[in-house]
Amino acid sequence: MLIKTLVEDTTAAEDFGCEHGLSLYIETKANKILFDVGASGLFLRNAEKLDVNIADIDFLIISHGHYDHGGGLKTFFTENTKAKVFMHELAFGKYYAVRANDELEYIGIDENLRRNKRIVPTSDSFLISEGIQIFSDVAQKEPRPKSNRGLLKEHQGELIADTFDHEQNLVVEEEGKFLLITGCAHNGIVNILEHFHSLKGHMPDYVIGGFHLAGHSGGSEDLAVIDRIGGYLLSTKAKFYTGHCTGIEPYQRLKAIMGDRIDYLSTGSVITIFL
Repeated sequence: MLIKTLVEDTTAAEDFGCEHGLSLYIETKANKILFDVGASGLFLRNAEKLDVNIADIDFLIISHGHYDHGGGLKTFFTENTKAKVFMHELAFGKYYAVRANDELEYIGIDENLRRNKRIVPTSDSFLISEGIQIFSDVAQKEPRPKSNRGLLKEHQGELIADTFDHEQNLVVEEEGKFLLITGCAHNGIVNILEHFHSLKGHMPDYVIGGFHLAGHSGGSEDLAVIDRIGGYLLSTKAKFYTGHCTGIEPYQRLKAIMGDRIDYLSTGSVITIFL
């Protein structure tokens, strides 16, 4: 299995552009999958440099309804004419973020795209194809990340704290091994892993994605909480690759706890998983 990072907040080399966003290309023996499309058309330009042909993508999964994961959707529809796009049925809701000086910023996905016939609305646990599954509706056993504060949604004409019902996660199974991919883990990486375990009866072998331990407007999760998360992740025996909303400082703390069980993904990073 091959995973290429098309978009992340940092870059592995000057040749690749970066932005606040996430886009991952996953190639299995049977399928070519795209997970998120970043904040703009940058994913396409980086894909070309990484020898990824967006026109060949079989399935696109959008993790949740924020611009930094679905902002490149219009570009994707232009470049790819065949792939189904799997989005939670609530992904086109109205989502906002409170920025510096209490300014309110719309962070949702372009609503003009919601009528595209290739979009497949999802919820709960959804089977895309053999060995490819998405799930949402994650139970809140542990508190959601502190850095979710300031992320809002419109509900019945009022702005309230986002409950991230629109967030979904990807599971790819190949030759008896399981890869779990998260977008931002707004529902909490521990909660997501516990939900995976409730579905499969075991932990994944690999986990890739953001853990939302740092906010885009600044501020990170408490150090004691990061330490507990690091200990929990280590106990799963999985190999982790993270980036985007995890934050550099929280990642460094996780790295000190987890050692070679966790690594950082930057734009241009290529991972080969031998299953």
